Amino acid sequence: MRPRLFVFVAGLLFLFQTQFSQAQNKSNLECRYLPMIEEGFLRNHVKYNKRDKELENQLVDQYIKRLDGTKIYLTQDDVAKIKKMMNGIFDKTKNNDCSFLEESQKIVLERVRDRAEFAKSFLGKSYKFDSKVEFSFDPDTKSFPKNKDEANDYLKKYIHFQIANYLATDMKLEEAKSNVLKSYERALKRMRETDRDDLYSGYLDSFARALDPHSSFFSRDVLEDFEIQMRLSLEGIGATLSSQDGFTVVEQLVPGGAAARSSLIEPQDKIIAVGQETGPMENVIDEDLKDVVKKIRGKKGTKVRLAIMRKAGDGKKRLEVTLVRDKVNLEDEAAQIHYINKDVNGVKKKLGVINFPSFYADSRRGGRSSATDLKNLIKNARDSKADGLVLDLSNNGGGSLEDAVKIAGLFFKKGNVVKQSARGENKVEQTLNDEDAMVDWSGPLVVLTSRISASASEIVAGTLQDYKRAVIVGGDHTFGKGSVQSVMPIPNNLGAIKVTVGMFFIPGGKSTQHQGVEADVSLPGPYSTDEIGEKSLDYSLPPKTIESFVSKEAYVHEGEGAWHEIKPDWLKTLKDKSVARVDKSEDFKKVLEEIKKSKERGKIIKVSEVLKDKNEKEKKEKAKKKLSKDEKTKEYLKRADIQEASNVLMDLIQVENTKMPPQANN
Repeated sequence: MRPRLFVFVAGLLFLFQTQFSQAQNKSNLECRYLPMIEEGFLRNHVKYNKRDKELENQLVDQYIKRLDGTKIYLTQDDVAKIKKMMNGIFDKTKNNDCSFLEESQKIVLERVRDRAEFAKSFLGKSYKFDSKVEFSFDPDTKSFPKNKDEANDYLKKYIHFQIANYLATDMKLEEAKSNVLKSYERALKRMRETDRDDLYSGYLDSFARALDPHSSFFSRDVLEDFEIQMRLSLEGIGATLSSQDGFTVVEQLVPGGAAARSSLIEPQDKIIAVGQETGPMENVIDEDLKDVVKKIRGKKGTKVRLAIMRKAGDGKKRLEVTLVRDKVNLEDEAAQIHYINKDVNGVKKKLGVINFPSFYADSRRGGRSSATDLKNLIKNARDSKADGLVLDLSNNGGGSLEDAVKIAGLFFKKGNVVKQSARGENKVEQTLNDEDAMVDWSGPLVVLTSRISASASEIVAGTLQDYKRAVIVGGDHTFGKGSVQSVMPIPNNLGAIKVTVGMFFIPGGKSTQHQGVEADVSLPGPYSTDEIGEKSLDYSLPPKTIESFVSKEAYVHEGEGAWHEIKPDWLKTLKDKSVARVDKSEDFKKVLEEIKKSKERGKIIKVSEVLKDKNEKEKKEKAKKKLSKDEKTKEYLKRADIQEASNVLMDLIQVENTKMPPQANN
């Protein structure tokens, strides 16, 4: 029997059971646990199996990046001190010495206090906004400041940028100054409230990220969020929340959720206090969003009380509401099918467009599966007499490996989908194959991708391309993530490790690592930049190739389930027709103009440009949030890449009808 595998999820609890057997009643991380958890990473990682100087240096770099990723706070002397304290770090943690974490935190706290005090002084009565300021914000292109004066000089420019962000929303200067100051005060407050659990979690995550870009440590809260995302369900009030200027703001209501059903909560409401069914209301202004969310979430059937501040005319009003928590299904994140009717030269066709945002999977018995959902959507397409399908993976960052294998197999008979490398040079790769002989969809198929299509998306797109089963349309290539991760929970609710356990290869023998899956028909896209992709990430693993393992059993040439292989001359025809349309498209011209502007702008931020651009962008974002479900669907289908993918599908249908004998879709 093939084991149940996931790109992100695997139930390997046993790894830590013996190591934590003496800590049954503990609920917080301790210094003495760090080497044990590190060992969990090293036992399973595809490349690293021991602590050495290379890994130590990478860990130190990742930890400093975590402490001050923007290079706004620490000076070069501070960084040198922290590096010195972290020298021989593995021996220190082995000897139960984690003092370097607290000492590093003290240095950062002092610098955050320095910058907050400077911001307060700089934004005093004499402050004058300067729209001509230009500066580099990309930390990869600049060094840490040499000293306090250089840090403050940079901060002046950054503060002008922050002010511009508020002014671009038609806010008055004094209110903008107040909001910027509060942001530094909140940063200082968060730094003061950092506890040991946070320090240890941060260290372990830095250790993981020193191995490769996709290994990480999940604290309890992060693990809970991850599991919710994979299950597409949670128990709470059914609202999307964000943090804005110290307030927890209701962004959207989940249709059918407790908040939406109550008619008591509205988008843009600010939650200022939270109370349980009994007991006092707790103020949550300036509290971390994750802590506010933790207070609001709870078991189905229990009550939560919220104090709301709502805009009313030119003023504000406060009200309290009580909601009964319920199960919330995150349907916006689930696969959905929409239909487009095309009429080209008098030929009318019905095309199905499947919006597939993630490979979700609930590992609990009877849990929801993206593969099952997609199988049902394809049945809907067959029942609706669709002439072709577009599978949209353009915003899909991956997920369940097992679901990816099943989904690829929906479009051919059966056979190999992916090989996962084993640790060590002499280990044999593990082959994952689709064993279901049914061809759920045998008709014309286009897969839409982009530079942010990653991991499981690349497995499906690459497999269907290698079998010549689909035409890949979209960005020049996908993200280039060719590795597999497993999540291993740690006992006593201490979190989990996510570790890269292998590389994967698509049937042609290539790893998608770095190069991704190249589009057959390339479209201009906002993500088509060298900054987006696996090869730009810290410590990304090198690509490899193996021998092809394409299965002959996948092909069905005649009878039920027969499908047409994509021919090279077909691709040339489709590409030529697409180029002609894209060259005339006003939508794609706008995309190309944005790409050109972005390249010209480079790494430099111009405050004057912020004033021009931000207000228009914010208006568009707010308008999107107010759209109904039907309006969102219309906007989605109007996207230039969706329209062009549908046009390519229409061309494919015509080419198949011209070049091949007719066949019935099953």
